Amino acid sequence: MDPRAALPSYPFGSDDLPRLGLSETRLRRLVADGAVHRVLRGVYVAAGVENGPELRARAAGLVMAEGQVLRDRTAAWVHGVDVYSYAELETTPLVETCALPGAQPTRLAGIDGRTRDLAPYDVLDIGGVAVTTPLRTALDLGCHLRRREAYAAINELAHRHDLSVRDLVAELPRFRGRRGVRQLRPLLAIVDPRVESQRESWTLLAIHDAGLPVPTLQHWVDVDGVPTYRLDFAYLRRRVYVEYDGFDAHERDQAQRDHDRRRRAVLREQGWRGIVVRRGDFGGADGERWVHDLRAALAAPYSSQRWQPRRPRPTLPAVPA
Repeated sequence: MDPRAALPSYPFGSDDLPRLGLSETRLRRLVADGAVHRVLRGVYVAAGVENGPELRARAAGLVMAEGQVLRDRTAAWVHGVDVYSYAELETTPLVETCALPGAQPTRLAGIDGRTRDLAPYDVLDIGGVAVTTPLRTALDLGCHLRRREAYAAINELAHRHDLSVRDLVAELPRFRGRRGVRQLRPLLAIVDPRVESQRESWTLLAIHDAGLPVPTLQHWVDVDGVPTYRLDFAYLRRRVYVEYDGFDAHERDQAQRDHDRRRRAVLREQGWRGIVVRRGDFGGADGERWVHDLRAALAAPYSSQRWQPRRPRPTLPAVPA
């Protein structure tokens, strides 16, 4: 019998292997073949199982102690927001928990157990596992992560879970005097749920930090009256746009490169000047370069007459013979 047929549609741990008819050796082979994924330390799931919030919560629940709540980056992961660094994912990150009132922080291996001043409305149940709400998770990460990662996490949680700036700011009094609140408070003032990726958040934060005007987000450009190209950040009156492009030229196929050229050529024809931010452009000279280019583009003289939409020539009536 193929051991794959015995794999359940829910997360399982090492203790479940005898019941599933699997040995440690066979499990390692299934992981190497891609038939099984390790989602947490000592927790696995069969490939193809939908990786939704309930599955992630159940996976974490297998290694949690009684009276614990998933918090911080683990809670964000359950809510569909991955804030782990690339280097951390080379190993299995610790599960981050905190104790409910009356319980002690866990000391189990593979878990980072802490205490946290949670109110009942800070916790929700997902698949029988206690998790901090998206709102509370966003606020906690805003205090604990490095600044740009914190800003990106808050934006993504707000985007995915319909959190408003008002929702977030209303909780600030509870955080008075807490470590990290000095970072959190100004970040909440510039949160924008329309930002759609981590690096877009980093780009917007760099624009704010440079003291430049706040752009319009997710602006559609019409071609022949049809919304065709969406710009990450646009300065409409100056016809300047900024976009984050995380791909190097060699990572795109020819069709993608041709599409990029056509897109940017059409935007130039319409009078748009583009600033493209790449993956490594968030520090040092590279970060200063595109911010300098953006500042220069916004300061350059611009005439509204430089580009006008094409209008069809009127059809003249025929002259009688």
